[in-house]
Amino acid sequence: MKLSSASTLLFASFVQSTSALTVNSSSQLAQLAAMTTLSIDSGDLNVISDYAETGLITDATTNPLFVSQAGLSGDPVYASMVDEAVQFAVGQCEDQVDAVPLAIDALAVNLGEAISKIVPGYISTEVDPRLSFDTEASVERARRIIQMYAAKGVSKDRVLIKLAATWEGIMAAKILEEEGITCNLTLIFSHIQAVACAQYGARLISPFPGRILDWYKKTLDRSEPVNPEDDEGVVAVKKMYCYYKTWGHENTICMPASWRPSRGSGYELDEIRELAGVDRMTIPAPLLEKLASCEEPLPQKLNVEDAKKSGEPLIGNGRIGEKEFRYLMNMDGAGNDKVAEGIRAFIGETEKLELAITEKVQAFVKIS
Repeated sequence: MKLSSASTLLFASFVQSTSALTVNSSSQLAQLAAMTTLSIDSGDLNVISDYAETGLITDATTNPLFVSQAGLSGDPVYASMVDEAVQFAVGQCEDQVDAVPLAIDALAVNLGEAISKIVPGYISTEVDPRLSFDTEASVERARRIIQMYAAKGVSKDRVLIKLAATWEGIMAAKILEEEGITCNLTLIFSHIQAVACAQYGARLISPFPGRILDWYKKTLDRSEPVNPEDDEGVVAVKKMYCYYKTWGHENTICMPASWRPSRGSGYELDEIRELAGVDRMTIPAPLLEKLASCEEPLPQKLNVEDAKKSGEPLIGNGRIGEKEFRYLMNMDGAGNDKVAEGIRAFIGETEKLELAITEKVQAFVKIS
């Protein structure tokens, strides 16, 4: 599948207009980067470029929200990506109904390709979240996304296929990983999700400590602040990290995302600081800026040696089955509730984009 390079040309001029950031080597951002691989959580090419130029950010993650924002922004660079995606999809499909999802995937790949020219490491591209309970369809869409990246010269070892960590998503990741397609299992809110992802070979997981904290605050009707070490989201991620190091899952990266202030407003870096030393983190630009502006010492809270001494028990004899997974997910209130909420939110963004792309496809067909 040959994709046009129009958006690439626009992207090149776009990046040249960015201004480099200056980050002191004594900043907490530099300190954190020395112990944890950092990814930027953004779809804004200017912002990604600014932080990539510091040398402290190696990866970038995107999700349906970022793709939707890019597609609907009206910015000439992103508009070019949308037009290219629509033209490509219409040329490949006889039916407009088939062209719309292909155009959405093509737009995500266009954005991912542009990001791949900025960061040296992984880029993540999400499979349509409406397929979160369909293993076969998720695998097919993932393969198509990888083929589209290949057509643009982006190697599959640069791409993480992003899937929701449902049982079906984990099984899709198992199939894809066996084919050499690496996966990012997202919407991780429970320990059993993290365990199953590693046991079935996922390359990376994205637990959401902030949203876990949100769930406990709401469920317990708790308004008072909590110490970062007692933050339920922090506790959950530490447990996942310790399990991986204890039971030989070093090949699965633990990369928390989605942050909240444990102690309330003014303490936005609480969870990040408390998880310093975890394999990777993906952090939005406003929090990267806060880290860059702080020069207080940042102690490392997680390390492999201590994790291996944690005594985390083995689950499922090293290979949990579907029935046990579903039971334990159901028994985990935060996991059960927040996965459903997260999928609904991602689907909502996808459907917004789908409406806009449908109009673009129809307009293109009329004039062609």
